[in-house]
Amino acid sequence: MIKSLRLWFFCFVCVLLPKAESAIIPEVCIENSTVSTPDPFFTSELAAFISYDVFQKAIDGVKKFNPTKQLLAICDFTKPSTEERFFLIDLEQQKVVLSSLVAHGRNSGENIANYFSNKMSSYKTSLGFYTIGSKIYSPKHGPSLLLNGLEKGKNDNARRREIIMHGADYVSHDFIEKHGRLGRSQGCPALPNEVMQTVIPLIKDGALLYIHGKM
Repeated sequence: MIKSLRLWFFCFVCVLLPKAESAIIPEVCIENSTVSTPDPFFTSELAAFISYDVFQKAIDGVKKFNPTKQLLAICDFTKPSTEERFFLIDLEQQKVVLSSLVAHGRNSGENIANYFSNKMSSYKTSLGFYTIGSKIYSPKHGPSLLLNGLEKGKNDNARRREIIMHGADYVSHDFIEKHGRLGRSQGCPALPNEVMQTVIPLIKDGALLYIHGKM
């Protein structure tokens, strides 16, 4: 009788324990399926825009580079140019402030960016983390933002390559309807002109930019 009671108690505890442990890990609904993630910051709102893998890499960069602004800009170039793939995240409010189309470099690929480079005159996008610098006025692109590459050998030639964040007419839904993809830059992350006007005062002088792509 004692042995049977012990066995019953052991089975009862085994059934309860997994439920108690799973309560520690938040559940995020992604594409009609429930996925457990180890980071409570990754809310269902964020999951509607970016994958957990991209988010985790971006947050690792925030911890490493410690930006002065609590706004994180992400370009997810694993997505095609016909989709919104620029996301501005408020780290304090844990929400996406803005999402937008964004262009990649002309030699990085057609609709999807597959090739990346830090070399001069490559006209390719460089991956990795950047500090977003001051507002400048580009004779060609108008109000723009300087980008400082933070990763040696990966994007540290950004200033020498004159890689900036700028607005462009070829980043629009009208362009997509005519050409089946966005236009492409010389390596710069280019936004729609109206979006550029919105983000400049938010992210200039200290926000972090993470450009993600397939290696």
